[in-house]
Amino acid sequence: MHKLVAATAVSLVALSSAAFAGSHSSVSACLITKTDTNPFFVKMREGAAAKAEEMGITLNSYAGKVDGDNDSQVAAIETCIANGVSGILLTASSTSAIVPAVQQARDAGILVIALDTPLEPMDAADMTFATDNFLAGELIGKWAAAKLGDAAADAKIAMLDLDVSQPTVGVLRDQGFLQGFGIDLGDPNKWGDETDARIVGNDVTQGNEEGGRKAMENLLAKDPSVNVVYTINEPAAAGAYEALKSVGRENDVLIVSVDGGCPGVANVEAGVIGATSQQYPLLMASKGIEAIAAFAKDGTKPAASEGKAFFDTGVALVTGEPADGVESISIEEGKNLCWG
Repeated sequence: MHKLVAATAVSLVALSSAAFAGSHSSVSACLITKTDTNPFFVKMREGAAAKAEEMGITLNSYAGKVDGDNDSQVAAIETCIANGVSGILLTASSTSAIVPAVQQARDAGILVIALDTPLEPMDAADMTFATDNFLAGELIGKWAAAKLGDAAADAKIAMLDLDVSQPTVGVLRDQGFLQGFGIDLGDPNKWGDETDARIVGNDVTQGNEEGGRKAMENLLAKDPSVNVVYTINEPAAAGAYEALKSVGRENDVLIVSVDGGCPGVANVEAGVIGATSQQYPLLMASKGIEAIAAFAKDGTKPAASEGKAFFDTGVALVTGEPADGVESISIEEGKNLCWG
């Protein structure tokens, strides 16, 4: 069975303020995401809202104006503290810069759970509910190596990362992919310090399609013989595909990614992406709300998954071309579980 297996007051963007249980609710919570536009965070908000309504919890949701907007997230935390919430669910834009604000919330007796993106240090939050992002990368690395077979020894790999900030979720996915592919890591908390000649280079995408296209163009200019492309997420993969298509290489380059959103799974079905590791933002958020409810009731704090430093919400490889020795789910299963 597959395991199912994230300042100024002026800059604050309040997405919604929904008191699902009405004025009688004694438990309140905040959800603070990086943006309000990324489908991953949209689904996260839906999961939190549905679970809050079910459990009679008042939920207020906030987001940064753009990815990287730490000031808005700090302002949101300050608002949540002032409102006396029981818990905060946070996907941090800046994993280290947000820590002082998080500490203020914890000092005020508020449970803070990082969703998807661990803080730096990880124990700056009470708990992290997330995909095992290293495993997500490792799965697509193993799949790519298995699909290439003996040719993996001579692969030319383009690494399309998120940004230069390290350590991040992007580092975990990058390093997991390389380990899965069979490449020795340098410092596992960084990307780009590996010495394997199969790596053509790293470029950054900001996790969007245009960034993926530009990064792919840059790495093709460096080495036109690229035949494997790792991408931080599926929008970056779509951009990389367009760049490859523009030079007639779209059919002879293997692209792998992470996310498992519905557009990404559709691109697996269409052959744009060979395989993607699917994560589950709705589950992260709903489990987070349950944890806040338990904390509000008797002070219980969530525990990490066995053998891990965080609560693992699961990951599954989605592909239409299963590879020996690499567990995966079908495209149809991926469609049933996708988001966005």
